[in-house]
Amino acid sequence: MQQYNNVRNHKRFWPIILVFAGILILGLNSCGKSEKKQKMITRAERAKMKTADSLALKIAVLPTLDAMPLFLAKERRLFDTLNVDVRLKRWKAQMDVDTALAGGTVEGAVSDLVRIERMRRRGVKLVTFSATNLHWQLITNRTARLKDVSQLGDKMVAMTRYSATDFLTDHVLKGVKTKATVYRVQINDVPLRLKMLLNNEMDALWLPEPQATSARLAKNPVLFDTSKNDIQLGALVFREKSMNDSRVKKQIETLRNAYNMACDSLNTNGLQKYADIIKKYCGVEKEVIEALPKMKFSHVAKPREKDEEIARKF
Repeated sequence: MQQYNNVRNHKRFWPIILVFAGILILGLNSCGKSEKKQKMITRAERAKMKTADSLALKIAVLPTLDAMPLFLAKERRLFDTLNVDVRLKRWKAQMDVDTALAGGTVEGAVSDLVRIERMRRRGVKLVTFSATNLHWQLITNRTARLKDVSQLGDKMVAMTRYSATDFLTDHVLKGVKTKATVYRVQINDVPLRLKMLLNNEMDALWLPEPQATSARLAKNPVLFDTSKNDIQLGALVFREKSMNDSRVKKQIETLRNAYNMACDSLNTNGLQKYADIIKKYCGVEKEVIEALPKMKFSHVAKPREKDEEIARKF
């Protein structure tokens, strides 16, 4: 009898069990549908982002201050104000910028005239849009105690082949007698180049701003400064194909206005006013930013013929 009662009691609970099972199944189905819907939304969002990125004007930049007008225009929403979608693609080495430019993953790049000429010779069709205020300093390791370029014999100089720093190494050594060979070491990553100097792993190297200021603050002496020798090799360049596309050409012309506005702000307020932007894009600390030299940023204008001639002859 007891066994019968147990069975009967179980039968009483069957409707409740079935209800809960139904709710569970519905819940699982609902979760499955929700997850599937979420995946569909994510795919749609990714597709939308990919389309937006393909339509945006993409420019490759390095963590150096010659690209500061672009950094400022991006961060202070000057591009947005003028209704142009500009996306800055950030790299640390010129070779990576070249690869992006040659492969067409970006429409433009901040580079140097020697590097640009080298790419043209390799078949990449480029249009120089504007000069920039890129300046290089030849800085030596303070422990090496070098006071003149003639003492660079048997020393390592960090630079990038087929670039402004390659030309500049030739330039400073022209007519100079050294006791031994000067070893050119290719270190493309600019922040890494600075780190090697600070770690006493390099005798001398070429640095732009703000990395040059970091090196000087560490009491490493300067042997040569392009800003004091009337050499201006920085440039903002675009692919010729992009310049021939009416939609992209319109974006570039709008960028010109934002770029010029950014230059005006920089010249009026000074670099230190935009310390947050410099830290974000260049990765340097407050003391470096405070010690930066005064820099003038010029409106969009073609490079000087004499500087382009340097690149063509190298």
